[in-house]
Amino acid sequence: MNKVQKILQRIYSAIEDKKGEDILIIDVSRISSFADYFFICHGRNEKQNQAICDAVQEKLKKEEYLLPNHVEGYQEAEWILMDYPGYIIHIFSPQARRFYKLEKLWSDGEAVEPAALTA
Repeated sequence: MNKVQKILQRIYSAIEDKKGEDILIIDVSRISSFADYFFICHGRNEKQNQAICDAVQEKLKKEEYLLPNHVEGYQEAEWILMDYPGYIIHIFSPQARRFYKLEKLWSDGEAVEPAALTA
């Protein structure tokens, strides 16, 4: 497993451990100048969204020595955006996710199957 796969797997695992729902990984490296991968997921409420954010931060800091460049929306937790070098993590409420439809906006990206991360 290469370093990128390992980081993708760690982010996915952190989201999954906190019961994040409908987790998508999109390779946007060919269509974006500011990120290589997007994660899109949602939680059921603000506390769960904050817990997902905290879990991602803790896991990447502890296991990869990575810190986010910026985290936005943590207090309101309707849409938390975590900006890491090469990776953007979007944690939505179900309502915000339906409203913003990032999956559709970035549909030109290539979906990454979580099963491929363990190969």
